[in-house]
Amino acid sequence: MTQNPPKSFLQTWLEHIHALSVEIGPRGSTTDGERKGAEYCLAILHKLGLKPILETFTSARSIFHPHLICSVAMLAAFALYPQGHWWVAALAACVSIAALLSELLELGFHDNLLRRMVPRGQSQNVFTVIPPSGEHRQDLILIGHIDTQRTPLIFRSYRMVELYKGFTTVAFVTFAAQAVLYVLGAIYQWSWIWYATFPTALSALLLAAICIEADRSPFTAGANDNASAVGLVLSLAGQVSQTPLKHTRLFCVCTGCEEVQHYGAIDFFKRHRPEMKNPQALVFELLGCAGPGWLTREGIIVPFYSDPALSGLAEQLSDQNPQWGAYPVQISGGNSEMADCVRFNVPAITLFGLTRAGRAPFWHQAGDTFDRMDPLVMEHTRAMVWAMIEALDL
Repeated sequence: MTQNPPKSFLQTWLEHIHALSVEIGPRGSTTDGERKGAEYCLAILHKLGLKPILETFTSARSIFHPHLICSVAMLAAFALYPQGHWWVAALAACVSIAALLSELLELGFHDNLLRRMVPRGQSQNVFTVIPPSGEHRQDLILIGHIDTQRTPLIFRSYRMVELYKGFTTVAFVTFAAQAVLYVLGAIYQWSWIWYATFPTALSALLLAAICIEADRSPFTAGANDNASAVGLVLSLAGQVSQTPLKHTRLFCVCTGCEEVQHYGAIDFFKRHRPEMKNPQALVFELLGCAGPGWLTREGIIVPFYSDPALSGLAEQLSDQNPQWGAYPVQISGGNSEMADCVRFNVPAITLFGLTRAGRAPFWHQAGDTFDRMDPLVMEHTRAMVWAMIEALDL
């Protein structure tokens, strides 16, 4: 009887991406598609003979809802202010300040008033733990998110993304200006202040329109972002289940709701950070089309930096293996789940498939489909990731 030859790592990885992005398809946060993606991960890990766990949590449904509410609050304050009484101006100032502070907390992944007001749904994380063959000295967490984002106009091209980043900076400045001016107006009753906040009202109207359009756009199939990462986590789980690491306990984590400010990763670390021993984390993002790249810095307002030792290891391995074509990258105006690791005191680095120019291929676009996968890029990424895992298994 002829046996089929064993599948290569790359074949297995591509099969996972195909299953998630084609057979299941779009996997919006808290949607049925995301749930099916989690069930697929659970089934694969069971098939590997592991003991996966599915944990549910409550999450926001959309990353755009908090910003929409903030915009409406700023417009409400703008409408209140000119009513002619100092206490009304003071109320407008309080509304502006509350909205502004909540927006800052939201961008920093902290609880805030906006989060209390948004629609919510149920999501889930799937993970498994693979013990080492020898003495347990440390933990390594591999993270990739299951869910996919919508495809709004602001992500239709790189130019649109850059324009959106510029606009959000302007909007934030005008929102802050309104809060300050309305405080002064409540004290001094200067008549010109309301007219000076017309730019804030225009910014709020435009941001509200952007959020409404975004939430009406379809979800992407998410082959690159981020079935490629989940597929790598599952493939590595299969490899390590056959040949465990020597001294490193491996957490293979497939998170939900990354696209709505990382509710899944936050829930995972809240539950499991206390049980971890000398943890480090490798976060995976957009690994099917470009790279391999390693992230050195990310952030929207608050910057997050990769662990210096892990960055140094990535650089050292890249120098030793020029055939990978690996390089350091940075992102502004966004975060990976590395930010969650840092906030929970877990040294981390993200392997992020940005181009050398810092662009994310097919990011939140309808073109993020399975046929875009580049096997050569993926093979170089696999080699780099495995080299890092071996180097960390001390």
